[in-house]
Amino acid sequence: MAMLRLGDLLVERGTLTPEQRDAVVEYQRHSGRPFGELAERLFGVSGSAVEEAWADQYAANATLVDPRAEPVEPEALALIERRQAWQFRVLPLRQERGDLIVCTTKANLVRALRFVGWRIKEPCFLVLSRPEPLGEALQRYYPLPGMTPAMIA
Repeated sequence: MAMLRLGDLLVERGTLTPEQRDAVVEYQRHSGRPFGELAERLFGVSGSAVEEAWADQYAANATLVDPRAEPVEPEALALIERRQAWQFRVLPLRQERGDLIVCTTKANLVRALRFVGWRIKEPCFLVLSRPEPLGEALQRYYPLPGMTPAMIA
């Protein structure tokens, strides 16, 4: 399966024209700057439109897991507080090949990435889950009175 490209997603959504996409790609070849940054600067694409397209791109290629069945290390859980786990819908799972594996949902991907970027000092690799299994796993590892798995979405 071919990798979804950010520019193609922005064209599909009507955010960029094919000609604008191609112009960004050409400028990117010479500058080495990220596509989304250039689309914002050259054509006024909003940061939120770039983030949404990026989340779709990431989700299309991400590993889908059931966090209820994943191995979870206590050391990983200790890296964040219960409030943060629920607020950002993230569940640190374990260390694997030098990365901290962190589970979230597609809907929370952008917020989760921002959170782990400023809160966790080590490299993180995000995997995705459907909302209800993540809610059940969060309730197991970071119990929150009154929170139900259906409230995760």
